[in-house]
Amino acid sequence: MRKTKSASDRPATRPGTLEKPTSLRDLADYLCLSRSTVSLVLNDSPVAKGLRPETRERVLKAAAELGYKANYFARMLNNKRSQLIGILSPDLGEGYNASILTAIERLLIDHNYLYFVSSHHWDSALIRQRLQVFAERGAEGLILINTPTETAPMLPMVSIGSVEGEYPLTRVALDNAHGIRLAIEHLYALGHRKIAFLKGHTHSSDTQLRWAACVESARQLGLLINKEHVVQLERIDDGLNPIREGYVAAERLLKAKRAFTALLAFNDLSAIGAMNAFRDAGKQVPEEISVVGFDDISAATLVRPSLTTVRQPLTQMGAMAATELLAKIEDPTSKPRRISVKPKLIIRQSSAVCARG
Repeated sequence: MRKTKSASDRPATRPGTLEKPTSLRDLADYLCLSRSTVSLVLNDSPVAKGLRPETRERVLKAAAELGYKANYFARMLNNKRSQLIGILSPDLGEGYNASILTAIERLLIDHNYLYFVSSHHWDSALIRQRLQVFAERGAEGLILINTPTETAPMLPMVSIGSVEGEYPLTRVALDNAHGIRLAIEHLYALGHRKIAFLKGHTHSSDTQLRWAACVESARQLGLLINKEHVVQLERIDDGLNPIREGYVAAERLLKAKRAFTALLAFNDLSAIGAMNAFRDAGKQVPEEISVVGFDDISAATLVRPSLTTVRQPLTQMGAMAATELLAKIEDPTSKPRRISVKPKLIIRQSSAVCARG
């Protein structure tokens, strides 16, 4: 005769009914464990191997008994891997992110991984919430694009960009100072001494680094930076209209009492917007104002005149980050490291010899 469990052998409250299936939160509360811990075990993440064996056994047993996502759970038991990567970025509306994401996608496809992407618009609460959701949805690792990492789930992570944080993770970062120095020295060599600047957004991780490099490069060359010739970009349409941001910023520059002969923009899209504003104001590029951007997105070669810019190897950085993450997933004991990438100056038609004395 089959033995029936006594009341003392069963939990006081068992989550999950036909009307309301067991959620990850229910399962975590039932086991008195964090949702991240439960998710790591259910997705057989390599990180879960660091947990106590009895903890992993408890989670798997409870998930099976309570019918937690039965179909996915069965598939996970067969495959032993979720093959999912979470990617978090400030926004998805401009060329920088698109180039990086394309490179990440290509490499992950080659390794039979899928990915899901979300944005946070510099909201710290949203960053924490998105990272938690990635863990709950079974991500084996995370790639953070220009995203702060004050707190994070117990998952392998790699960041792209200049954001620093206390959380230990591998960082793929551009040498911003080198890129800015190349741009300013290029304009100086062309005879420009009155250079205007489009400064990056307040929340951007690269803004302060690039601006500090502008100030230092100008000091070394003996250039004076006029405060009227510095305008900070402001987000329009929640950051989804960067060309318009450059246009509006350039309009402000044109109202300055003192003329300028060159512009160094924070990124290519704002540089393109600035060139549109100059043209609408009757100013010729590069005959009257030379323009230099930063990034070298594909649109830089399509505008007229084509844009002189500092090239970030965006596809290389995306592929490098994905490669580092997959290696970290396979070997969770590997140490975090910082990878510095050198930019290069790409000279096109938007910069020319200064025509003014």
